[in-house]
Amino acid sequence: MGAGKSTVGALLAEAWGTSARDTDTDVEAVAGKTVSEIFLDDGEAAFRTLEKDAVAQALTGHDGVLSLGGGAVLDEQTRGLLEGQRVVFLKVGLSEAVKRVGLGTSRPLLLGNVRARIKALLDERTPVYESVATETVDTDGLTPEQVAEEILRKVPA
Repeated sequence: MGAGKSTVGALLAEAWGTSARDTDTDVEAVAGKTVSEIFLDDGEAAFRTLEKDAVAQALTGHDGVLSLGGGAVLDEQTRGLLEGQRVVFLKVGLSEAVKRVGLGTSRPLLLGNVRARIKALLDERTPVYESVATETVDTDGLTPEQVAEEILRKVPA
């Protein structure tokens, strides 16, 4: 959340001469509405089902850089599909996440006390991210370009 997954993914794809794909974009294309609209109209469970399908399709049909939504790896089946893949966790701290997403955010999981919700999500998700990741990059204080450079140093093309 606020780690810059889509931006960094596009930078990496360019550097590696491949394509970038974002599962949130795939979900929006299938649903015909934004992620926020899916959450509000259909609920989180409906979004997670669409997301799980999008990740499975992308992992079998895409050879480039894949950016997953922040909650995708909470699904056990998705974690299984990621086994054996190069997975980079873009780690972001609480203060940096709040700064990046803003307190007036339109993200559906952050309705209410934004800082408290971000903290709860980070507390819940970070151990899962760390268990799936083959590499971790701390993004605090870095531009997307600097994050991409760090990944390029850690992960061979």
